[in-house]
Amino acid sequence: MTGVNTILIVVGLFLAGGVYSFAKQKMPTGVIVLLGIGSVMCLAAGILRIEGLWD
Repeated sequence: MTGVNTILIVVGLFLAGGVYSFAKQKMPTGVIVLLGIGSVMCLAAGILRIEGLWD
Protein backbone atom coordinates (compact mmCIF):
# COMPACT_ATOMS: atom_id res chain seq x y z
CA MET A 1 0.00 0.00 0.00
CA THR A 2 2.50 2.58 -1.05
CA GLY A 3 -0.29 4.94 -2.13
CA VAL A 4 -1.49 5.38 1.43
CA ASN A 5 2.09 5.92 2.63
CA THR A 6 2.62 8.61 0.04
CA ILE A 7 -0.65 10.35 0.89
CA LEU A 8 0.15 10.35 4.61
CA ILE A 9 3.62 11.80 4.05
CA VAL A 10 2.38 14.44 1.60
CA VAL A 11 -0.40 15.53 3.97
CA GLY A 12 2.11 15.66 6.84
CA LEU A 13 4.45 17.87 4.82
CA PHE A 14 1.53 20.07 3.75
CA LEU A 15 0.54 20.55 7.41
CA ALA A 16 4.17 21.26 8.33
CA GLY A 17 4.16 24.01 5.72
CA GLY A 18 0.99 25.35 7.30
CA VAL A 19 2.69 25.44 10.70
CA TYR A 20 5.57 27.44 9.23
CA SER A 21 3.22 29.82 7.42
CA PHE A 22 1.00 30.36 10.47
CA ALA A 23 4.03 30.95 12.69
CA LYS A 24 5.30 33.62 10.30
CA GLN A 25 1.86 35.29 10.31
CA LYS A 26 1.76 35.19 14.13
CA MET A 27 -1.48 33.20 14.24
CA PRO A 28 -2.83 31.95 17.60
CA THR A 29 -0.58 29.42 19.30
CA GLY A 30 -3.39 26.87 19.67
CA VAL A 31 -3.84 26.64 15.90
CA ILE A 32 -0.12 26.22 15.36
CA VAL A 33 0.10 23.49 18.00
CA LEU A 34 -2.85 21.57 16.54
CA LEU A 35 -1.39 21.74 13.03
CA GLY A 36 1.98 20.62 14.38
CA ILE A 37 0.47 17.62 16.13
CA GLY A 38 -1.44 16.66 13.00
CA SER A 39 1.68 17.00 10.90
CA VAL A 40 3.75 14.81 13.21
CA MET A 41 1.01 12.17 13.37
CA CYS A 42 0.69 11.97 9.57
CA LEU A 43 4.44 11.82 9.01
CA ALA A 44 4.92 9.20 11.73
CA ALA A 45 2.10 7.04 10.38
CA GLY A 46 3.49 7.23 6.84
CA ILE A 47 7.00 6.32 7.95
CA LEU A 48 5.80 3.47 10.17
CA ARG A 49 3.78 2.08 7.27
CA ILE A 50 6.86 2.23 4.99
CA GLU A 51 8.94 0.39 7.58
CA GLY A 52 6.22 -2.25 7.98
CA LEU A 53 5.84 -1.62 11.70
CA TRP A 54 2.21 -0.64 11.38
CA ASP A 55 -0.21 -2.45 9.08
